[in-house]
Amino acid sequence: MTCAPYSPGLHLILDLFGAEALTESERLETTLTEAARRAGASVLATQFRAFSGGGVTGMVLLAESHISIHTWPEMDFAAVDIFMCGAAKPEAARDWIEACLRPKRVVVHRIARGAVQLNQASQPSL
Repeated sequence: MTCAPYSPGLHLILDLFGAEALTESERLETTLTEAARRAGASVLATQFRAFSGGGVTGMVLLAESHISIHTWPEMDFAAVDIFMCGAAKPEAARDWIEACLRPKRVVVHRIARGAVQLNQASQPSL
C-alpha cells in the first residue's frame, strides 16, 4: 500500500509584465471568460471594473473556483489568479490568457491547495 499526494485544487499565480490590453475591461473579461471555458470550467458570473486611472479589476466566478485579474497599466503589470478544482485544467486557462495578452515576461507560482498524502485505497475526506 503506497501513499499518493492529493490536492483538491491548483492555484496558479501569474505576474504578467508588458502585457496588452491592461486598460481594456471588455477585452479582459472576454479573455478570462474564454480561458475558463477552455479549461473546462463552468462560468457562474463575471464582474469587471475599469478605474479612472486606467487600471482594471475583474473576477470570473466559476463552479470550480475563480479567475481574477488586477492591472496597473502605469507599471505595465497585471496580476492574475487562476484557482480551479475538479477536472478543470488551470494550465489551459493560463495558456489562453498568455496567448491573448502577450506579456513580454511571466512569473508563475504554482500552489497545490490543501495538499495531503493519501493512502491510495482511501478517498479524501474534505
